[in-house]
Parts: sequence; C-alpha cells; structure tokens
Amino acid sequence: MQIIFEYHDVATSDALEQMTTDKLEKLGTKYDMVIRADVFFKTENTTSDETGKICNIRLSLPGPRLFAEASHDNFTDSVLESVSDLERQLRKRKEKMKTY
Repeated sequence: MQIIFEYHDVATSDALEQMTTDKLEKLGTKYDMVIRADVFFKTENTTSDETGKICNIRLSLPGPRLFAEASHDNFTDSVLESVSDLERQLRKRKEKMKTY
C-alpha cells in the first residue's frame, strides 16, 4: 500500500508519520483490497481547546473511496479516531462484498 502525507500549516513530523504508517499498514494487511492512503494533517483555529488538530485519511480501493476525518487537541488522537472509523467502514465494505 502506498501512503502519501500532506501537511497544511503544520510542521512535518517523522514520529507522527511513523505512527500513522504503522496503523495504516495493519489495516492494509487485514484488508488487502486497499491500494493507497492519502493522509492530510492540518490545523484550524477553534474556540475549543479540545479540537483544532485535524487528520483526514482517504483510502483508495476498488469501488468508492473511503474517507474519515477527526479533530482533537493532538494529532495522535485524531489519527487513532480516523483509523478506527476507516476500519469500521472497511469491515462493512468487506461484508457487502462477501454476500454477492
């Protein structure tokens, strides 16, 4: 699986990329239909201290693309929530594929 990182108004982070790559590779081995992942990190000015660090992940696979977005006070939590959302979407997609 190919993983592409993009940063918008955020400094690049090797540790963040490594953690995200590990989580996405686990998804890639569990669901071999995933071809590519586009990961976007950006910050947003919010009035809440609990949001503002946004992680968007878009997965390319046969059929429509899957997308998840999460906003927390740090990027680690945002990545974890996005990956868990994608795993749920992949599980549903795989169940639909099995029934036909």
